[in-house]
Amino acid sequence: MKIWVDADACPVVIKEILFRAAQRTGVELTLVANHALKVPPDANIRSLQVSAGFDVADHEIVRRVETGDLVITSDIPLASEVLEEGALALTPRGERFTAENIKARLNIRDFMETLRASGVQSGGPAALSQADRQQFANQLDRILARALKA
Repeated sequence: MKIWVDADACPVVIKEILFRAAQRTGVELTLVANHALKVPPDANIRSLQVSAGFDVADHEIVRRVETGDLVITSDIPLASEVLEEGALALTPRGERFTAENIKARLNIRDFMETLRASGVQSGGPAALSQADRQQFANQLDRILARALKA
């Protein structure tokens, strides 16, 4: 298992949790972004800078992801694509995207996008809470424990 991070919008506190987990388990962690990222000097942690542009990092993750890998992203279309590749997808809030919930999540996303395009102010997501961080860490630990046991 490898962990891929859609790092352009990933909160720093979540990256720090991922760094600690990768150092503890030895799992390969790659942060993909369209700008340079600083990562700890660890053999299994790296960053991959892609060119700027719409969804360039997403396309690179989809190109490289393999069955059983884990992708950290809030991007619902990216999550849908990596699920089709046999990977797991987890949000920085600790919510799992699954084959059972991804279509509904895509529909809600598209509906909200239509509302915003028509001028309805919908606001953004709430700030990442301590409970969100804890849920992410717990989900990550469960996924890693299952993968390392296999």
